[in-house]
Amino acid sequence: MKDPIKNVWGIDLGGTKIEGAVLASAAMPEVLFRDRVPTESAKGYTHMLSQLKKMVDQMHASLGYLPKKIGIATPGIRSPKTGLMRNCNTTCLNGMPLKEDLERLLGIEIAMANDANCFALAETNMGIVKEKFPEARVVFGVIMGTGVGGGLVVDGKVINGFHGIGGEWGHNFLDPTYGDRCYCGKVGCVEQILAGPALQKFYRQQRGVEKNMKEIHEAYQAGTDEVAKATIERMIHFFGLALSVVVNIVDPDVIVIGGGVGNIELLYNEGRKSLEKYIFNDRVFETPMVRPKLGDSAGVFGAAFL
Repeated sequence: MKDPIKNVWGIDLGGTKIEGAVLASAAMPEVLFRDRVPTESAKGYTHMLSQLKKMVDQMHASLGYLPKKIGIATPGIRSPKTGLMRNCNTTCLNGMPLKEDLERLLGIEIAMANDANCFALAETNMGIVKEKFPEARVVFGVIMGTGVGGGLVVDGKVINGFHGIGGEWGHNFLDPTYGDRCYCGKVGCVEQILAGPALQKFYRQQRGVEKNMKEIHEAYQAGTDEVAKATIERMIHFFGLALSVVVNIVDPDVIVIGGGVGNIELLYNEGRKSLEKYIFNDRVFETPMVRPKLGDSAGVFGAAFL
C-alpha cells in the first residue's frame, strides 16, 4: 500500500546496474516498486550520479511522491571522518563525497552502507534469519564471490564502526605466503586467498589450465583432478581459519553465507569442521551457518531498511 510515511526506499549502486526498490514498510516489506538502470561507470562519476537520479525519477513517477530519506547500498565504504568514499571496486567513486553530492542533487537525506552490510541487513529483516531464526540478535553476513566482504547486524541495525569498516573480514591479514597484493595494500588478506578469482588463479598456476569455480568444484567431486582437490581443500582450510577470527570476536547468533563461492556445499560441513579447529570454544560449535534467501535482491532491500 502506498503510504509516504511508512514506505521505505532503497537503491543498490552496483558496478553494472543501479537498482531501486520501494517496500510498503519495514514491518510489512511488500515490494511496491522494483526496477533498474545501467550504471555506466565507465562514463565517470558525474554520469553515475545522473543515472542514479534517473532511477529516483522513475521511482517518483511510479509512486507519485518523493520520500524524506533514501537508503543506498554502495560498492565501498564512506569514511565517517572525511565523508569520502574508499575501497570501491567501482573506482570512480573513490575519494568522492557521494552522500553529500547525492543529497544536493536529489534534495533528499541519504542513509548509506556498503553492499555487504545491506546484504546482512536484508537477510536479517526479511530473509533467512527472519524466517528461521527470528530471535537472533547478532548476525554476520558473509559474501564470497568476486571479492570477500562481510556485514555485521546487531539488534536489526548495521554496525559500521568508528572508521566505517565494521564487518570487513575480507581484508583481515591471513597468510603472507599466499595471494597477490590486494588493493587494500596487504599481501595475504582473506580476499586474495578465498575470493573466486584467487581460487581460480591458484588452480591455473598449479595446473596450467583455466577453469571457473563451478568447473573446479565439479572436478573435485569427480575425484579425478588432484589440483582441483588441492584447491578445494585449501579453500576449506582458509575459510575456517579466516572466519574463526570473526567468531572469536563477535560470536554471532547466525552466519549467512552468500556469493558464488558461498554456494559450495562443502563450506557448510567441511568448512564448519575447519572453523571448529580454530575457535576458542570448549564445546561443539552450534552457530547456524545458512544460505541466504533473497539472492541478488538483498542489496536493494537492505538499502531500504537503512
